[in-house]
Amino acid sequence: MKVSYQWLSEYVDLHDVTPQELAEKLTASGVEVDAVESRNAGVSGAVIGYVKERSKHPDADRLNVCIVDVGQEEDLQIVCGAANVAQGQKVVVALPGAHLPGGLKIKRSKLRGVESQGMICSAKELGLNDKLLAKDQQEGIMVLPEDAAVGTDAVTYLGMDDTVLELGLTPNRSDCLSMLGVAYEVAAILGREVKLPSVDLAEEGDANPVQVTIEAQQECYQYHGRHFTGARITSSPQWMKNRLMAAGMRPINNVVDVTNYVLLEYGQPLHAFDGGKVANRSIVVRLAKEGEEIVTLDEQQRTLDDQTLLIADPEKALAIAGVMGGANSEITDETQEIVLEAAWFTPQTVRRTARKLGMRTEGCVRWEKGVDQLRVKEAGERAAALIQQLSGAKVSKGVTSVVVKHAEPVVVTVTLEKINQHLGTALTVADVSPIFERLQFPYEQNGEAWSVTVPTRRGDITLPEDLVEEVARLYGYDNIPTSLPVGETTQGGLTPDQQLRRDIRHHLIGAGLNEAISYALVHPERVEEVAGLHREKTNPVSLLMPMSEEHSTLRTSLIPSLLETVSYNKKRQNHDVALFELGRVFLHTKEELTELPEERTYVAGALSGQWYPQNWMGTKQPVDFYQLKGIVESLLARIGIRDAVYKATSELAGMHPGRTAEVWAGDERLGYLGQIHPATEKAYDLTETYVFQLDVATLEKVASDIGYYNPLPKFPAITRDLALVVNRDVTAEALQSTIREAAGALLESLTLFDVYTGERIAQDKKSMAFSLVFRDPERTLQDEEIQQLTNAVVEALKEKTGAELRM
Repeated sequence: MKVSYQWLSEYVDLHDVTPQELAEKLTASGVEVDAVESRNAGVSGAVIGYVKERSKHPDADRLNVCIVDVGQEEDLQIVCGAANVAQGQKVVVALPGAHLPGGLKIKRSKLRGVESQGMICSAKELGLNDKLLAKDQQEGIMVLPEDAAVGTDAVTYLGMDDTVLELGLTPNRSDCLSMLGVAYEVAAILGREVKLPSVDLAEEGDANPVQVTIEAQQECYQYHGRHFTGARITSSPQWMKNRLMAAGMRPINNVVDVTNYVLLEYGQPLHAFDGGKVANRSIVVRLAKEGEEIVTLDEQQRTLDDQTLLIADPEKALAIAGVMGGANSEITDETQEIVLEAAWFTPQTVRRTARKLGMRTEGCVRWEKGVDQLRVKEAGERAAALIQQLSGAKVSKGVTSVVVKHAEPVVVTVTLEKINQHLGTALTVADVSPIFERLQFPYEQNGEAWSVTVPTRRGDITLPEDLVEEVARLYGYDNIPTSLPVGETTQGGLTPDQQLRRDIRHHLIGAGLNEAISYALVHPERVEEVAGLHREKTNPVSLLMPMSEEHSTLRTSLIPSLLETVSYNKKRQNHDVALFELGRVFLHTKEELTELPEERTYVAGALSGQWYPQNWMGTKQPVDFYQLKGIVESLLARIGIRDAVYKATSELAGMHPGRTAEVWAGDERLGYLGQIHPATEKAYDLTETYVFQLDVATLEKVASDIGYYNPLPKFPAITRDLALVVNRDVTAEALQSTIREAAGALLESLTLFDVYTGERIAQDKKSMAFSLVFRDPERTLQDEEIQQLTNAVVEALKEKTGAELRM
């Protein structure tokens, strides 16, 4: 929000406060001022002149010799090269000795032998933003209105002696998106009164013929229509142009400028229609039909949906409510009859439409953040008075008003004890009550408690804590003493879930993986492209208004996001990638979305390329299934899961059917690991890539002894190796389960260290060799008892799996 210091001073007395001082006071109270800029870029010695004569330069086709009256005893002769200079114009003249932006000093000089006693200036030469001027003013010299007084200081006339404060507002302070809102804030800081603009409106015409019907009553709460006849559409007076340009708006004509002026003054968006183009002078506020079209003021054809709020007449759409008017009812130079709209639309309606159409206007900004419902009609009357004053229009008698829902001020109660407790102060009733009076918040006091009626202009105040903040702001943050918290304190710590996630993250980083953080929103085609951990069929949850299709659907698995990251790296010549992500997925299994989806935390990883790059000491080692399995096993061991079982599976979408295994701990399925299916790798433009995905909630459920450790053993271990010949369809997991069951509690560890097929082994057989380590933490084991356990293991293997010792 850009605030003109001169304009603001009309509402609050600022005679003893400079713009810089005001900026400091506003920032100290919580309304940050990003910049304080003078509108004068370095102009001095420029006045308003009148071109009495213009003739061609005798020696230059493109130069003109002008005789200009600048209010002095003698007229000046000025050589001007602008094509649009003409006799009878009011112009800005830089006198000899004047200074212009860029360090330019004007001197008497001769141009092609003809003396020039000054310079007729363009807007650019004066340092003005010519983009804020009318198109006919953007080229050549700046032509002023006929009522500009000759000899007047140009800096004053053009409002260049003003200073603009640019406010960096937080979303809750929508009240400061208007001059009056800023005035209330400044008045509260300085302890002064607010002078509201006067509304001098004379109804001269016939009865107001405008009829209003609100069909969309959930989207529009009130609508007020004024009617004018005999309007003259001309340029706005210079004082209004100056204020609009100071706020960054381009003046258009006197009627449109009034609506923009009141938008800045009250924060209330308004719109003016050409009354002659409104059928039957009847306004209908309704929702658009699906696919309905309208050409807006920017000459763009817009296709609407059935959630777009329209202002229409019985025959056609006239405007997109709160966003932009239609070209079919635009105010033009031929307009004589006007219908003025002052309405209140729900913020979510305007926000949804503006985003969907990709449009963002000054009106949209204010609608989205909230507009004061109790000042809608007042702002309309202010605009009606200005239109009457500037266009000479006759105002029809009466306002056509339809109000569906009234706004009620919020009453908030706060106590002195609560204020002091929150702020750490020792304020008294005499300190707090004047603050509410300065804010112009009516209140009822009961001892050391206040029931404050919050004006509707301050929609950000709904809680006692909000009033505490207001007291703190105006009492002065610098006046609040520094104090320590009072009360019992407890030692901080991590919850089991937090500790588990921290352990997982630290272990995977230590194992050589880099953490990735990806969007929870993915492309619809990526959902379920690679299997999640859920057994039930999930239905994707899509956003109603996504910013892009690439991020429109909530993810159900972390793997697609990781694969995209791996692919991104490979396309940039980073072929050796090891990543993991600890994040949430969103699961919804019902046919219709009637409740929020279930959020689950997963941990997933992806490996691709070389685990050890090739160097002079040896050959390179590419990642493989067992490298991935080792990382998962070490992670599970870190969090206390030491009996995990890996079961081969060929049923997981997007995974290689022969190189994928599910991870189980007892009856709990922890997740899966394996190679990505070649077709999926091709879709992502990847080489051989391995992934894992585990459910953190299930890990926490199984890992009941996180932080468990084994003391160093005091007694020696005994090792026995068994080479077994089994059928090729017998899995290592089946053999390991049998060995553990038969060996009992003395078996400390079990390792498969060799698998052999080939000579001296039948074609339907394979040899698998295991190393068994036995230990008792309380005593030294004897060879005899270990032999008995070994024999029992061999017998059990033979009985359950048909295994034979290899000779």
